[in-house]
Amino acid sequence: MSQKHLKEAFISNLNGTSLLEISVGLSLAPLCLLCRGLLLILYHLHYGKPLSSRKYSLLLDFLVLVSPLLFSCTVLSPVIFFVPPIIAAFCTGIFSKIYSQRKQETRVPFRQIVKDFQKTYLDPEYIPAITVFRVYVNVLTSISILAVDFPQYPRRYAKAETYGTGVMDLGVGAFIFGNAVVCPEVRQRSYVTQPKFSNLAKQFFSVWPLIVLGIGRLLSVKSIEYHEHTSEYGVHWNFFFTLAFVRLAASLLLAIFPKNNSWIVAINLAVLYQLILNTTSLKTFILHGSDGRDTRVGVLNANREGLLSLFGYLAIYMASIQVGLWLLKCRNSVKGWIEAVCFLLLTVLVLFIFLHVSQAYADPVSRRMANLSYCIWVVAHCLTFFICFVVSDLTLVFTKLLVKGSSVPCCWNIVKPPNASKKHETEAMPMRREGKLSHICLISAINKNQLLFFLLANVMTGIVNILIDTIHSKTAFTLCILHLYMFFNCLIMHILHAKNIVLKFW
Repeated sequence: MSQKHLKEAFISNLNGTSLLEISVGLSLAPLCLLCRGLLLILYHLHYGKPLSSRKYSLLLDFLVLVSPLLFSCTVLSPVIFFVPPIIAAFCTGIFSKIYSQRKQETRVPFRQIVKDFQKTYLDPEYIPAITVFRVYVNVLTSISILAVDFPQYPRRYAKAETYGTGVMDLGVGAFIFGNAVVCPEVRQRSYVTQPKFSNLAKQFFSVWPLIVLGIGRLLSVKSIEYHEHTSEYGVHWNFFFTLAFVRLAASLLLAIFPKNNSWIVAINLAVLYQLILNTTSLKTFILHGSDGRDTRVGVLNANREGLLSLFGYLAIYMASIQVGLWLLKCRNSVKGWIEAVCFLLLTVLVLFIFLHVSQAYADPVSRRMANLSYCIWVVAHCLTFFICFVVSDLTLVFTKLLVKGSSVPCCWNIVKPPNASKKHETEAMPMRREGKLSHICLISAINKNQLLFFLLANVMTGIVNILIDTIHSKTAFTLCILHLYMFFNCLIMHILHAKNIVLKFW
């Protein structure tokens, strides 16, 4: 068997893992973010100033925000259920140290601190959890697309063949979710009136880089005979094409239907698509081709997974637009965001109940078809992931109240409440300090060039696979390669961010 066929077999015919294991894994990134923030606040408490060294900041961010994720999806995967409690215990220890060592003049009863925290006002113009969510989806995707080719990456985390819930199955849907919550239709102010089809026209011009990247990936993969999993998207299709066409289709739908009703459009799309799968021969066609023997003759047969799964991804995109509109409603207090978290938790609970019903009576989760169960699962887990980031941010806001003047990049700014006196305890830190800190933050660096980071990860994955026999790599070598690969990607983003360079082609 050739190396190409060996690698294709290595990532084929898999069944995924449990929803519980994925949920546990999702908690790692928010815990790492919380840990990094607490360490920066502890540093400020000891030295009276924020960490300002670009070099040490990059090293801290990589070791705390990225490296634990690499270990958790390789050597620590057999004990993944123990990793979050260990990190949480470490965070608790840091918080305890901050609380016990805070300056004497700022010491007030704990009950009073909680009351002040609930009354704290936050910057309503910036929701850091959205940025962090999108960056971490990109980072986790970048780790997985290379790690999956090594034997240390559990096969249960890879994409399932037909039915199942793998970590990488969620990553595809989460990418769609993350793009939708910040799409132009969401960011557009409600009082700004524009022609109905103006956003559609803008999308035609903004998606051309994705089309070019899709064509570039297609040509490069075919020209060097790079290994590919045909049942993911088909012979010629790839995720760049999916993202481009979903964005165009969503803009068309939003030109016809009010954006505040996008959740209704999403439900109708997902349910109608599932009904067609169950009542016609469409499901058989997607899984086995027009002749029932997995033929790939003809454009539609060759790319049936990629083309027909667009309906499911479009439903996810429309539902995510509704989430984005709801998140951007003006909430300027901690109390408001605590209420929002409670509402989101209730929504997630309802979605998981619907998921159970859908899997029992309609179809199990299938990324290959992007069926109803898959759509519900993606939205439910993405909301869970987002909630974890909001809780981490609120914990850091509480901790910042204990150490006056402390600040954490990519975390909520504390602002003055309306008509507050200058002596109010929750007065904001100077905005310029937070702005300066964001220039040495890895999350901000990746956020500024997200598409470039994803493209760079894809190119580096291809180079590593061409140069290295990944399937037979030893554990120590695998960990070294994955760390060098991610550090190189992060370093490029860090350098571009330090020089204030944003590479966009549209």
